[in-house]
Amino acid sequence: MEEQNRLTKVAAVGDIHVKETDKGKWSEYFKEVSKNADVLVIAGDLTDTGDEQEAQVLADELKSCSIPVVAVLGNHDFEKGRHKLIRHILQNEMVHILDGEAIVIGNVGFAGVKGFGGGFDNHMLSMFGEGAMKAYVQEAVDEALHLDRALARLDETADIKKIAVLHYSPIKGTVIGESEQIFPFLGSSRLAEPLSRRGVAAAFHGHAHIGTLEGETPGGVKVYNVAKPILLREGYTIPYFLLEV
Repeated sequence: MEEQNRLTKVAAVGDIHVKETDKGKWSEYFKEVSKNADVLVIAGDLTDTGDEQEAQVLADELKSCSIPVVAVLGNHDFEKGRHKLIRHILQNEMVHILDGEAIVIGNVGFAGVKGFGGGFDNHMLSMFGEGAMKAYVQEAVDEALHLDRALARLDETADIKKIAVLHYSPIKGTVIGESEQIFPFLGSSRLAEPLSRRGVAAAFHGHAHIGTLEGETPGGVKVYNVAKPILLREGYTIPYFLLEV
């Protein structure tokens, strides 16, 4: 009974932008996180330019991480069209790169997608006009559907808390601080609806480097923008956010 009631410590960071020159830079970081958390979430932009050599550096650095890692890819990881290769390099029995999938670790179920832009609330882009505009909106719709399906899979496991992992934001609140002109490129409210309906405990994202750390969906789900620059700005000397669920 005590084990069932035990809280899981989830460490979260996004936008680590690992470069080829980062060999040896992250090893101590991952060791430190492993001492204080049960799971590490990385909310996209794992690499700096979407290069497989950068992914290999990260894979080597993650060998010092002794806890499970749950991550999604970000827009930087797609830059060179090598996102499938990046996922292949990183994924192993300890590192789980989610793209519309879900995984249960202990008493927590994680569902992950990259997400996409499209704007927030009354300023969401609509499926109207040119084909290119419709395709842009459709991408956000598809990502929201993938998130919903991933969360639905977790309904099959009883007595777990659900965590959503994204790169793009599901709410406006955690991108405030960025220029309003680029809000449509930082996330979409379409991603928020599945969070509330599926009873998610919390959601993590990154992408908006000068956004806001904490926010909430209209349905009351806590959302955390854990982009590394935000955590450093908020005074986290070792940049990771810790949430007990």
